[in-house]
Amino acid sequence: MSEQKQRSVDPAVLEMVEVAAKHGLPTIWDRLDAQKGQCRFGREGLCCRMCFMGPCRVTEEGKGAQQGICGATAETIVARNLLRHVAGGAAAHSDHGREIVKTLFLAASGDSKAYQVRSPGRMRALAAEFGVPLDGRSDSDVAGELARLFMAEFSKQEGTLLNLQRAPEAQRANWRAAGVTPRGIDREIVTGLHMTTMGVDNDPEHLLLAAARVALADGWGGSMIATDLSDVLFGEPEPLRSAVNLGVLKEDHVNILVHGHEPTLSDVIAAVSRDPQMVAEANAVGAKGINLAGICCTANEILMRHGIPIAGNFLQQELAVMTGAIDLLLVDVQCVFPALARLQECFHTKVVSTSPKAKFPGAEHIEFHEEHALDCARRIVRMAIDSFRRRDPAKVRIPKVHERLVAGFTTQVVFRILGGRYRPSYRPLNDGIQAGRLRGVAGVVGCNNPKFTHDECHLALVRELLRNDVLVVQTGCSAIACGKGGLLAPEAAARYAGKGLQEICEAVGIPPVLHLGACVDNSRILTACAEMVKEGGIGDSFDKLPVVGAAPEWMSEKAVAIGMYFVASGISVVIGQPLPVEGSRVVVDFLTRKMREYFGATWSFQPDPIKAAHLMIDHLDRKRAELGLPPPMYEVPYAPQTAEGTPVFAAATVPAPSATS
Repeated sequence: MSEQKQRSVDPAVLEMVEVAAKHGLPTIWDRLDAQKGQCRFGREGLCCRMCFMGPCRVTEEGKGAQQGICGATAETIVARNLLRHVAGGAAAHSDHGREIVKTLFLAASGDSKAYQVRSPGRMRALAAEFGVPLDGRSDSDVAGELARLFMAEFSKQEGTLLNLQRAPEAQRANWRAAGVTPRGIDREIVTGLHMTTMGVDNDPEHLLLAAARVALADGWGGSMIATDLSDVLFGEPEPLRSAVNLGVLKEDHVNILVHGHEPTLSDVIAAVSRDPQMVAEANAVGAKGINLAGICCTANEILMRHGIPIAGNFLQQELAVMTGAIDLLLVDVQCVFPALARLQECFHTKVVSTSPKAKFPGAEHIEFHEEHALDCARRIVRMAIDSFRRRDPAKVRIPKVHERLVAGFTTQVVFRILGGRYRPSYRPLNDGIQAGRLRGVAGVVGCNNPKFTHDECHLALVRELLRNDVLVVQTGCSAIACGKGGLLAPEAAARYAGKGLQEICEAVGIPPVLHLGACVDNSRILTACAEMVKEGGIGDSFDKLPVVGAAPEWMSEKAVAIGMYFVASGISVVIGQPLPVEGSRVVVDFLTRKMREYFGATWSFQPDPIKAAHLMIDHLDRKRAELGLPPPMYEVPYAPQTAEGTPVFAAATVPAPSATS
């Protein structure tokens, strides 16, 4: 058990890891152990597979090959590989955005029973922002033109992305000077990949600036479009209460677990699972109802808009199946383990894949198309009900662990919370920073990675930031980790926050950690920073703001793209596992030092969460000093330089509330 304790700080995870070991069921940690020593050349970015004269492995150290077969140096190989990672991450998030635009077209047509514009006010505000005429036009007309406008952003060949007008002029000037202003979303991804082809670009700095341009096309393009139009289609999130962790599963209900990233089907599943006819069908097979929960970012999407509870984050997906209580696991795209389908051999759980882009051998594939969303959702819910009848009660083990949380924060919600209904404003936030009551703001985002003790880095880092009066905003699996750790409840301010942050949270009635949504919703952090600049008093550009980002346990190419668009936007980022660039001192120097000359921000690599928090706090203090702001109102001594022994989960748990409580 001592070795298993190192897997996670989450008691629900530890309980299920013990169950897995008892029954000989391999987990992601076992598969990591089976890899033994992972390849240093791959870890440091020194392996080149751009052509088939190789693969080539090179080194800067004077031992072994100094160049690839074609003559490419370590600097070129490492920079090309990083650009490819950024392009892969940008493609994933931006393709998500494209699917949302397609769904808006369907809603605009009026032919869909599943999709409609649920936030016409938000839609008209977007239309006005981008010059779409509104007078005398129906919602469907406006929605159709807005969809055409944003779909053109993907294929645009000339000019620049529309959303760039939201950035401060200083940021746009930096992009122009560096030659990284993004044009069309698809164009930048394709051009970036072309540049990495054998015999094309061999200049490491030029390749890394191209990576910045590709990432900006994602952050200010595909991801921002996905966020804005999801709010139009599925409803603007509002603060709501829910619960998180495996204890939200119900032994006497049909349990459906949605996992992935795209909300187009899961939003309809949420509606269909509450349909009285479906509930009656579940009752007929002996279930008391239908319980919907989520894993990863699909979970965050339906949490933010419907209050549907979250069963866990990335590393908990197969453990959820091992509870024996999941009747159907619905997956779409991104972050889905191929191992899930193999668990069907041990449990009754039906694994169903739905995306035309993603099939999983062993899973049943029901291809989802928005035009038939309701029929598809009903078919899937009925499959779950049928699966419930085959559940073996002897195999059911649901950890009695869950926590309350509050989610549903957006750029617009923060306006209203801070300034009130009749005078929405970011002024109170800026005033709190100017006075020193708040040290600054940190965006802590990203995945889990089995190389780290599950959730420990997220929790230790965020708690140290809170202790030092830093307001934290989160998305994705990081937000889920902190929800499980009790940090997304208003009561957390009194327990974890410094005195200045406590005063802000108590006055406004918010948690010290604000959940902004799925990983694609990191664009909300960009728009919130733009509002802080507009409000004035704490800098006229992002790189002047007392704002910093972090991804403590990242593992995905999407995280590389996100970090790159933050840094290229002027927000410095601290990550746990280093980027795969340590094979080149030139590339490391560019990322950790020279990027400041172009964008006013850099990357930092620090696996220890407490040391990472201190890097972030020191950065915020430097920004305050550069702005001539007073030191923090309440000085806090640093914690010891280790997270060992720090209790990151509360011992007690609370009953899971209903979605509407």
